[in-house]
Amino acid sequence: MTNASPRLPTVFISHGGGPWPWMPAAAPAYAQLTDELRRLPSLWPTARAIVMVSAHWEAPRFTVQGAAQPGMIYDYYGFPPETYQIHYRSPGEPALAQRVAMLLGGAGLPASIDPERGYDHGMYSPMQVMYPRAQLPTVQLSLREGLDPEQHLALGRALAPLRDEGVLLIGSGLSYHNLRHFGPDGAAASATFDQWLGDTAALTGEARNQRLRDWSQAPAARLAHPREEHLLPFMFAAGAAENEAAVRTYHQRDFRGGLTVSNFVFGLPA
Repeated sequence: MTNASPRLPTVFISHGGGPWPWMPAAAPAYAQLTDELRRLPSLWPTARAIVMVSAHWEAPRFTVQGAAQPGMIYDYYGFPPETYQIHYRSPGEPALAQRVAMLLGGAGLPASIDPERGYDHGMYSPMQVMYPRAQLPTVQLSLREGLDPEQHLALGRALAPLRDEGVLLIGSGLSYHNLRHFGPDGAAASATFDQWLGDTAALTGEARNQRLRDWSQAPAARLAHPREEHLLPFMFAAGAAENEAAVRTYHQRDFRGGLTVSNFVFGLPA
């Protein structure tokens, strides 16, 4: 692949809930996140493709989406009927999928390629806002079952070379994800954990890695993430920019009735 310049950053985004960009009634609740997602592509105008780790795909081993034109997975429940007919037409890129699998294998992280896997809403909901013309080829990559933080830091580390090949690495999750307390009941826990996450993102190297390995010991950790699948995309983005600090590009304290949520970009040029 042809190298691109400059080296691209990596990003963790909070992707919202379900198919919200296709729901006009949701627009007021998502106005601040919408503004952020629309702005983000200006930070990496040279990106030619995307590799995205979504919270909504887990597999026994890291698995790469290999379809040339992925279909749609409507992995949500109880939404309006029309939201089960939406389509996001971004192309895949089988050659990039092969490159991802090669890099992972070389790092001792055996990977599979799934030629049938479609896009889930952790991908197409934020991408509909970021790239409404669906012009960038996008390859999704699974989490690995077991949800081990170190493996997902290593996942990012293994794919860091793609940053020099014009490929943007995105972790798509939520900085707070406790559906039983998704609203005012989660205000205190989300704010407490978000503070820890921001402090951690500002670190680099082993100091940050160690905090992320031990994330469940952080203040309000299990209140914010009873299960960590929505946090591990942050580990991926951090691992791919291991020695580079992150900046918080989005910070909302009244999301969905009082939650604190954030996005982070690692490795922005000074």
